[in-house]
Amino acid sequence: MENLVLYSVEERIATITINRPEKRNALNPKLISKLTETFIRASEDDDAKVIVLKANGGSFSAGADLEYLQQLQQNTFEENVADSNNLRKLFTTIYYLPKVVIAQVEGHAIAGGCGLATICDIVFATSESNFGYTEVKIGFVPAIVSCFLVQKVNETIAKEILLTGKTFNAEQALAYKLINFVTNASEINQKVKEFALSLCNDSSGNSLMITKQLINQTTNPLLEKSLEFAVQINARVRESEDFKKGIASFLNKEKINW
Repeated sequence: MENLVLYSVEERIATITINRPEKRNALNPKLISKLTETFIRASEDDDAKVIVLKANGGSFSAGADLEYLQQLQQNTFEENVADSNNLRKLFTTIYYLPKVVIAQVEGHAIAGGCGLATICDIVFATSESNFGYTEVKIGFVPAIVSCFLVQKVNETIAKEILLTGKTFNAEQALAYKLINFVTNASEINQKVKEFALSLCNDSSGNSLMITKQLINQTTNPLLEKSLEFAVQINARVRESEDFKKGIASFLNKEKINW
């Protein structure tokens, strides 16, 4: 059985590593479920105080994989609701996790991959990293992550990012306040470790947990209601002609004429 997600703990830092480099760490239902399970494991691990999310290979995550996109076209509405809820569960697990989650982004973080980074509490990226929510370009919508993104970067920037579907570099992501730090690829491991250790050694675990809860619940009190709406939107859009056209063109590597 392939190890889609790796887990280790050292110096009270739990490292969760996406391990699907041959597919550019693209998301599919198995990987989404395994990530959720591993975050829950880390939250319950008494040896872990802070969590780092990273990925093997040249990409952090390139979004949904091709087989997954093909399957979505065959799903019933009920199956698409269930599938959307799986992604919602992953994102809310990270968001509500009682421990600080640091994303270490190296390479591309696109669509769902960008969503993973967005959900994390602190984000480090290399100067070579690229970000973007490209869903509108293939007739889809970034429904679930939009509930978090608007709070993180403000409505004006969220609309620009989500409506254009453009990709942008780490410096632009920093200017948008989507991420916290940009560093050299040769230094990112050390920089992330130093930051995580500073939280472990200088801060109360209970205080970190309560402060994270306080920020999340006071800045986004209607999150659950928004997510419920987003799941329904996500499922309905998958039945649209634009989605079918966009996915077919994407899979066939054809230019889409909107």
